[in-house]
Amino acid sequence: MKNFRKLNIWQNGITIVKMTYRMADMLPKNEKYGLRSQICRAAVSVPSNIAEGCGRNSDADFRRFLDIALGSLFELETQLIIIVELSFIEENKVKELTELIQQEEKMINSLITKLKANC
Repeated sequence: MKNFRKLNIWQNGITIVKMTYRMADMLPKNEKYGLRSQICRAAVSVPSNIAEGCGRNSDADFRRFLDIALGSLFELETQLIIIVELSFIEENKVKELTELIQQEEKMINSLITKLKANC
């Protein structure tokens, strides 16, 4: 069992959640059950799956949960693109979060590659 709190990918995931919730507050109120809900769920999924994967007994199980976290990052990034395309939030206000998401994607991919090499 790994201590997920010490993983940079988990810590970055928590930062992504906080930034996403702040971004969600900028969306129109009528998006409460639409994009607001979607981006928050996708963001929360990232550190949650990293933590759950750490509790598993094998690298293969951990990799599976990292794959899920990665999918949630792709989902969140897509939703941010939609938010900009719909002119709900200006692109420059989404840029920092998008860059952090892309950095997190690279870090998780790197860890998945290392775990595969250990098998």
